[in-house]
Amino acid sequence: MLRARQSTLLLVSLLSAPVWAATYQLDPSHTFPQFEIDHLWFFTERGQFARVQGSLEYDVKQHTGILEVVIDATSLDTGNDERDAVLKGAGWFDISRYPTITFRSQRFIFEQDQLAAIEGKLTMLGMAQPMRLEIARIQCVLNLASRKRRCEADASGTLQRSRFGMRTGQPFIGDEVRLRIQARTYPEN
Repeated sequence: MLRARQSTLLLVSLLSAPVWAATYQLDPSHTFPQFEIDHLWFFTERGQFARVQGSLEYDVKQHTGILEVVIDATSLDTGNDERDAVLKGAGWFDISRYPTITFRSQRFIFEQDQLAAIEGKLTMLGMAQPMRLEIARIQCVLNLASRKRRCEADASGTLQRSRFGMRTGQPFIGDEVRLRIQARTYPEN
């Protein structure tokens, strides 16, 4: 009984042991950038983007990393086709001129050996602005089915849409946009 318990503990520790240095691709079927914004001061409107791609280079031991996320702005979905058509138009995301939204990291911030935040630049509507993503959770584990490591993370941040020139509907529609990103990666090779 003791040996079985020790074997189980060893297996769990190996599966959840941190990966030191690796390069991953975002898994588009498990990565969901979501947003919410206040509407008329007491409603919250929510939406998400269905298509995303990107890569993550992550080195816990060296406390470094590089993240690039490219969101397909044409995949915007708020659950209402009419609202989506308006948001994809010129006064909002203007997808005919700016079909992608990009985040590129500049610095990974660690607290001890845990990734706490990623600072970088968000490019939307042709303008790049500083952005900080707070990392609520990140874990890299061995996928038993594929026998390869993958990482999963939850991140959040806020932005002022007016800083990107998106002022339509103000003040009835808020300026602050709250972001939440659930992401999963798979190994590059």
